[in-house]
Amino acid sequence: MEITVLGTGTSQGVPVVACKCPVCLSKDSRDKRLRTSVLVKQGDDCVAIDAGPDFRQQMLREGVGKLDAVVITHSHKDHIGGLDDVRAFNWVQKKAMDVYATPQVLRIVKQDFSYAFEEEKYPGVPKINLHAIDNLPFLVNNLEFIPIKALHLKMPVLGFRIGDFSYLTDANQIEAEELDKMRGSKVVIINALRKKKHISHFSLEEAVAILQELAPEKGYLTHISHQMGFSADVEKELPENIHLAYDGLKLKV
Repeated sequence: MEITVLGTGTSQGVPVVACKCPVCLSKDSRDKRLRTSVLVKQGDDCVAIDAGPDFRQQMLREGVGKLDAVVITHSHKDHIGGLDDVRAFNWVQKKAMDVYATPQVLRIVKQDFSYAFEEEKYPGVPKINLHAIDNLPFLVNNLEFIPIKALHLKMPVLGFRIGDFSYLTDANQIEAEELDKMRGSKVVIINALRKKKHISHFSLEEAVAILQELAPEKGYLTHISHQMGFSADVEKELPENIHLAYDGLKLKV
Protein backbone atom coordinates (compact mmCIF):
# COMPACT_ATOMS: atom_id res chain seq x y z
CA MET A 1 0.00 0.00 0.00
CA GLU A 2 1.22 3.50 -0.83
CA ILE A 3 0.12 6.62 1.01
CA THR A 4 0.58 9.98 -0.69
CA VAL A 5 0.22 12.99 1.58
CA LEU A 6 -1.71 15.42 -0.61
CA GLY A 7 -1.76 18.30 1.88
CA THR A 8 -0.70 19.00 5.45
CA GLY A 9 -2.02 22.49 6.14
CA THR A 10 -4.76 23.96 8.29
CA SER A 11 -8.04 25.35 6.99
CA GLN A 12 -6.23 28.39 5.56
CA GLY A 13 -3.17 26.50 4.34
CA VAL A 14 0.39 27.84 4.59
CA PRO A 15 1.25 30.51 3.63
CA VAL A 16 -1.87 32.25 4.92
CA VAL A 17 -3.29 34.96 2.68
CA ALA A 18 -1.87 38.40 3.57
CA CYS A 19 0.30 37.02 6.40
CA LYS A 20 3.87 38.31 6.58
CA CYS A 21 5.13 36.07 9.38
CA PRO A 22 8.51 34.36 8.81
CA VAL A 23 6.94 30.93 8.17
CA CYS A 24 4.55 32.29 5.56
CA LEU A 25 7.49 34.02 3.87
CA SER A 26 9.70 30.91 4.05
CA LYS A 27 11.35 29.65 0.86
CA ASP A 28 11.47 26.09 2.20
CA SER A 29 9.03 23.93 0.19
CA ARG A 30 8.20 21.99 3.37
CA ASP A 31 6.74 25.16 4.88
CA LYS A 32 4.20 25.41 2.03
CA ARG A 33 1.11 23.42 2.91
CA LEU A 34 -2.12 22.80 1.00
CA ARG A 35 -5.25 21.72 2.86
CA THR A 36 -4.99 18.35 4.61
CA SER A 37 -5.72 15.17 2.68
CA VAL A 38 -4.14 11.81 1.78
CA LEU A 39 -4.37 9.37 -1.11
CA VAL A 40 -4.43 5.62 -0.43
CA LYS A 41 -3.36 3.28 -3.23
CA GLN A 42 -3.20 -0.50 -3.23
CA GLY A 43 -3.02 -2.37 -6.50
CA ASP A 44 -5.64 -0.84 -8.79
CA ASP A 45 -7.54 0.73 -5.89
CA CYS A 46 -7.15 4.47 -5.30
CA VAL A 47 -9.08 6.40 -2.63
CA ALA A 48 -8.76 9.96 -1.35
CA ILE A 49 -9.46 10.77 2.29
CA ASP A 50 -11.08 14.22 2.10
CA ALA A 51 -11.31 16.60 -0.85
CA GLY A 52 -10.61 20.13 0.30
CA PRO A 53 -10.38 23.36 -1.70
CA ASP A 54 -6.96 22.31 -3.06
CA PHE A 55 -8.21 18.94 -4.37
CA ARG A 56 -7.83 19.88 -8.05
CA GLN A 57 -4.29 21.13 -7.56
CA GLN A 58 -3.36 18.03 -5.55
CA MET A 59 -4.73 15.64 -8.19
CA LEU A 60 -2.80 17.47 -10.91
CA ARG A 61 0.43 17.57 -8.90
CA GLU A 62 0.32 13.82 -8.25
CA GLY A 63 -0.86 12.91 -11.75
CA VAL A 64 -3.91 11.00 -10.51
CA GLY A 65 -5.73 9.60 -13.52
CA LYS A 66 -8.11 7.24 -11.70
CA LEU A 67 -9.93 7.72 -8.40
CA ASP A 68 -12.36 5.16 -7.03
CA ALA A 69 -13.84 7.09 -4.12
CA VAL A 70 -13.57 9.91 -1.61
CA VAL A 71 -13.90 9.07 2.09
CA ILE A 72 -14.70 12.10 4.25
CA THR A 73 -13.60 12.68 7.84
CA HIS A 74 -15.99 15.56 8.62
CA SER A 75 -17.92 18.38 6.99
CA HIS A 76 -15.68 21.43 7.42
CA LYS A 77 -14.99 23.22 4.15
CA ASP A 78 -11.28 22.50 4.16
CA HIS A 79 -12.21 18.80 3.88
CA ILE A 80 -15.13 18.86 1.42
CA GLY A 81 -14.70 22.12 -0.50
CA GLY A 82 -13.15 20.48 -3.57
CA LEU A 83 -15.81 17.86 -4.23
CA ASP A 84 -17.05 19.74 -7.30
CA ASP A 85 -13.79 18.77 -9.02
CA VAL A 86 -14.70 15.08 -9.11
CA ARG A 87 -16.39 16.13 -12.38
CA ALA A 88 -13.11 15.45 -14.19
CA PHE A 89 -13.11 11.84 -12.96
CA ASN A 90 -16.80 11.51 -13.89
CA TRP A 91 -15.86 12.36 -17.45
CA VAL A 92 -12.77 10.15 -17.68
CA GLN A 93 -14.21 7.16 -15.80
CA LYS A 94 -17.73 7.44 -17.27
CA LYS A 95 -19.38 7.01 -13.87
CA ALA A 96 -20.38 8.83 -10.70
CA MET A 97 -17.88 9.30 -7.88
CA ASP A 98 -18.53 7.26 -4.74
CA VAL A 99 -18.39 9.39 -1.59
CA TYR A 100 -18.43 7.81 1.88
CA ALA A 101 -19.29 9.69 5.07
CA THR A 102 -21.58 9.65 8.08
CA PRO A 103 -25.24 10.63 7.49
CA GLN A 104 -24.63 13.98 9.19
CA VAL A 105 -21.74 14.78 6.83
CA LEU A 106 -23.68 13.60 3.78
CA ARG A 107 -26.47 16.01 4.71
CA ILE A 108 -23.98 18.90 4.61
CA VAL A 109 -22.55 17.67 1.29
CA LYS A 110 -26.05 17.65 -0.22
CA GLN A 111 -26.69 21.11 1.19
CA ASP A 112 -23.40 22.67 0.06
CA PHE A 113 -23.47 21.04 -3.37
CA SER A 114 -27.24 21.08 -3.82
CA TYR A 115 -26.96 21.64 -7.58
CA ALA A 116 -25.42 18.15 -7.92
CA PHE A 117 -28.49 16.50 -6.40
CA GLU A 118 -31.38 18.38 -8.06
CA GLU A 119 -34.04 16.48 -9.97
CA GLU A 120 -33.25 18.41 -13.14
CA LYS A 121 -29.49 18.87 -13.06
CA TYR A 122 -27.64 21.52 -15.03
CA PRO A 123 -25.38 19.83 -17.62
CA GLY A 124 -21.88 19.14 -16.37
CA VAL A 125 -22.50 19.18 -12.61
CA PRO A 126 -20.61 16.55 -10.62
CA LYS A 127 -22.12 13.08 -10.41
CA ILE A 128 -21.82 11.75 -6.88
CA ASN A 129 -23.06 8.53 -5.29
CA LEU A 130 -23.44 9.00 -1.54
CA HIS A 131 -22.76 6.11 0.84
CA ALA A 132 -23.63 6.40 4.54
CA ILE A 133 -21.15 4.88 6.98
CA ASP A 134 -21.18 4.49 10.74
CA ASN A 135 -18.75 2.94 13.19
CA LEU A 136 -18.49 -0.38 11.36
CA PRO A 137 -15.74 -1.35 8.92
CA PHE A 138 -16.60 -0.93 5.24
CA LEU A 139 -15.04 -1.83 1.91
CA VAL A 140 -14.09 0.42 -0.97
CA ASN A 141 -13.27 -2.15 -3.61
CA ASN A 142 -10.56 -4.23 -1.91
CA LEU A 143 -9.62 -1.64 0.73
CA GLU A 144 -11.12 -2.12 4.21
CA PHE A 145 -11.65 1.08 6.19
CA ILE A 146 -12.08 0.82 9.96
CA PRO A 147 -13.65 4.05 11.31
CA ILE A 148 -12.06 5.66 14.37
CA LYS A 149 -14.31 8.05 16.30
CA ALA A 150 -12.92 11.27 17.75
CA LEU A 151 -14.05 14.80 18.60
CA HIS A 152 -13.10 18.10 16.97
CA LEU A 153 -14.18 20.20 19.99
CA LYS A 154 -17.84 19.03 19.99
CA MET A 155 -18.00 17.92 16.34
CA PRO A 156 -17.74 14.17 15.71
CA VAL A 157 -14.98 13.30 13.24
CA LEU A 158 -13.77 10.01 11.84
CA GLY A 159 -10.26 8.77 11.44
CA PHE A 160 -9.58 5.53 9.59
CA ARG A 161 -7.39 2.47 9.78
CA ILE A 162 -6.57 0.77 6.50
CA GLY A 163 -4.40 -2.29 7.05
CA ASP A 164 -1.25 -1.20 8.87
CA PHE A 165 -1.93 2.51 8.29
CA SER A 166 -3.96 4.76 10.61
CA TYR A 167 -5.02 8.34 9.90
CA LEU A 168 -6.65 10.88 12.20
CA THR A 169 -7.03 14.59 11.57
CA ASP A 170 -8.92 17.50 13.10
CA ALA A 171 -9.25 15.93 16.53
CA ASN A 172 -8.54 17.03 20.06
CA GLN A 173 -10.24 14.22 21.98
CA ILE A 174 -10.28 10.45 21.49
CA GLU A 175 -11.54 7.71 23.78
CA ALA A 176 -9.25 4.85 24.79
CA GLU A 177 -11.26 2.20 22.94
CA GLU A 178 -11.01 4.20 19.72
CA LEU A 179 -7.29 4.76 20.17
CA ASP A 180 -6.95 1.01 20.59
CA LYS A 181 -8.10 0.56 16.98
CA MET A 182 -4.89 2.27 15.88
CA ARG A 183 -2.57 0.05 17.92
CA GLY A 184 -0.25 -2.14 15.91
CA SER A 185 -0.28 0.20 12.92
CA LYS A 186 3.11 0.50 11.25
CA VAL A 187 2.46 4.07 10.13
CA VAL A 188 0.24 6.62 11.91
CA ILE A 189 -0.58 10.16 10.76
CA ILE A 190 -2.25 12.43 13.33
CA ASN A 191 -3.03 16.14 13.49
CA ALA A 192 -0.88 18.64 15.39
CA LEU A 193 -1.87 22.26 14.80
CA ARG A 194 0.81 24.15 16.70
CA LYS A 195 2.88 24.06 19.90
CA LYS A 196 0.38 26.04 21.96
CA LYS A 197 -2.75 24.23 23.17
CA HIS A 198 -5.80 24.68 20.91
CA ILE A 199 -9.54 24.38 21.52
CA SER A 200 -10.24 21.82 18.78
CA HIS A 201 -6.92 20.34 17.59
CA PHE A 202 -4.16 18.37 19.25
CA SER A 203 -1.11 20.45 20.05
CA LEU A 204 2.36 19.25 19.12
CA GLU A 205 2.94 17.91 22.64
CA GLU A 206 -0.43 16.11 22.73
CA ALA A 207 0.03 14.52 19.31
CA VAL A 208 3.57 13.37 20.08
CA ALA A 209 2.34 11.80 23.32
CA ILE A 210 -0.32 9.83 21.42
CA LEU A 211 2.20 8.64 18.85
CA GLN A 212 4.61 7.59 21.58
CA GLU A 213 1.82 5.62 23.26
CA LEU A 214 0.87 3.91 19.98
CA ALA A 215 4.54 3.29 19.13
CA PRO A 216 4.24 2.83 15.36
CA GLU A 217 7.35 2.26 13.28
CA LYS A 218 6.84 5.76 11.90
CA GLY A 219 4.61 8.60 13.11
CA TYR A 220 3.77 11.74 11.16
CA LEU A 221 2.06 15.01 12.06
CA THR A 222 -0.36 16.84 9.78
CA HIS A 223 -2.89 19.72 9.70
CA ILE A 224 -0.06 22.08 10.61
CA SER A 225 -0.44 25.83 11.13
CA HIS A 226 2.04 28.58 10.33
CA GLN A 227 2.12 29.03 14.12
CA MET A 228 4.00 25.73 14.43
CA GLY A 229 7.25 27.34 13.28
CA PHE A 230 9.71 26.39 10.57
CA SER A 231 9.50 22.73 9.56
CA ALA A 232 13.29 22.33 9.70
CA ASP A 233 13.42 23.68 13.27
CA VAL A 234 10.52 21.60 14.59
CA GLU A 235 11.98 18.42 13.06
CA LYS A 236 15.04 18.82 15.29
CA GLU A 237 12.82 18.83 18.40
CA LEU A 238 10.95 15.59 17.59
CA PRO A 239 11.70 12.01 18.66
CA GLU A 240 13.63 9.97 16.10
CA ASN A 241 10.65 8.11 14.60
CA ILE A 242 8.21 11.08 14.56
CA HIS A 243 8.23 13.68 11.79
CA LEU A 244 6.27 16.58 10.40
CA ALA A 245 4.56 15.36 7.25
CA TYR A 246 4.93 17.52 4.17
CA ASP A 247 2.99 17.89 0.94
CA GLY A 248 3.92 15.20 -1.55
CA LEU A 249 5.36 12.79 1.04
CA LYS A 250 5.02 9.16 -0.10
CA LEU A 251 4.95 6.27 2.35
CA LYS A 252 5.08 2.54 1.70
CA VAL A 253 3.11 0.57 4.27
